[in-house]
Formats: sequence, C-alpha cells, structure tokens
Amino acid sequence: MEKLYKKALHLEYFTVIYNILEAVASIIAGGIANSIALVGFGMDSIVESLSGFVLIWRLRKHGTLSPEEEEKIEHKASIFVGITFFILGAYVLYESIMKIINREISDPSLPGIIIAVLSLIIMPVLAWKKYRLGKTLNLPSLVADSKETLVCSFLSAALLAGLGARYFFEIHLADPIVGLIIVVFLFREGYELIFEEEEDEKDDD
Repeated sequence: MEKLYKKALHLEYFTVIYNILEAVASIIAGGIANSIALVGFGMDSIVESLSGFVLIWRLRKHGTLSPEEEEKIEHKASIFVGITFFILGAYVLYESIMKIINREISDPSLPGIIIAVLSLIIMPVLAWKKYRLGKTLNLPSLVADSKETLVCSFLSAALLAGLGARYFFEIHLADPIVGLIIVVFLFREGYELIFEEEEDEKDDD
C-alpha cells in the first residue's frame, strides 16, 4: 500500500512540474502573440499547480496527522485556491471582452498550438492514472484531483480549436471567444472548490 502512496505522490510531483512549465510557456507565448486565451490557459495551469501542492502535502503527511487535522487544513487551502480561480476568471473575462469591443487581433501562435497538443496528449493519461490510484487507495481528494486534470484536457481542446482557427483560418475573434470559454472553466472550478467544500463540511457536521 505504501508503494501506491509513493506512486500517487510521484504523479502529483509530475503534475506540478508540468503545470509550472506549461504556465511559463503559455504566458510567454501568449504575451508574444497578444493572446488572452493562451495567457488565461497559463494562469489556469498556475492555479492547478497550487492544487497539486495541496495534494502533495496531504500525501506526504499521510499517517502523521489525524483525519480531522488533515481535513481542516485542506479545507482552508481549497478555499484559497477557489478564490484564486475567481480572481483569474475575472481578469480573463475583462480582457476577453475588451479585445472583442476594441477588435484587438492576436497573432497566430504555433508555439501555443504545440502547447495545447502536448497537454491534450498528456493530461487524459495522467487523469486516468490518478483516478485509478485514488479509487484503489480510497482517497477522494486524489479522485477529485484526477477530475480537475481531466478538465485541463477539455480546456486544452478548446485552446487548440481557438488557436487553430486563428492560425489556419484567420478567424480573428477566435482568441477572445476561447478566453470566454476558459472563464467558464475558471469560475466552475472556483465554485466547486469553495461552495461544494462548504456543503460537504455542513454534511459532516
């Protein structure tokens, strides 16, 4: 069983490192191409890495804290990450709307397309591995994290569609439209982290 916990921990280490690298690459490529969709995708990766750090902490503390202590600290961390999702969502929403109003046109971004393709390949595999381990170890937090990783793959598909439409078909509004789709994902994840955590806590009481 301990080997499975170590495997889960290694998956989370990989997730955090990959998300940080993805965030840096996306934000740089987005800045160069003036793409709010790419920048928003990078910001989502940063927040996902924060969630990964929370799970790494929980897995490393396995067996050293009482279940009540673990749940209390994880609850506070989840609220913090959820608020961050809302802040980033508001920023991407504002920038996307302003780009539509001002008719700002982003440049085609081949690096952005490559980033989206890589994420679309890696994230579903990673999500499946986490889900299986979470079920085997009876760790709801790891199962929930696997679903967040799967959401990232859906986000990658939306990003790829938008960047591809801009790159191959010169659809100028594709970038801010994908930015708005990313906003929906950011708000959804923030809502689930904050309000569903609150509901679970009430149910426990």
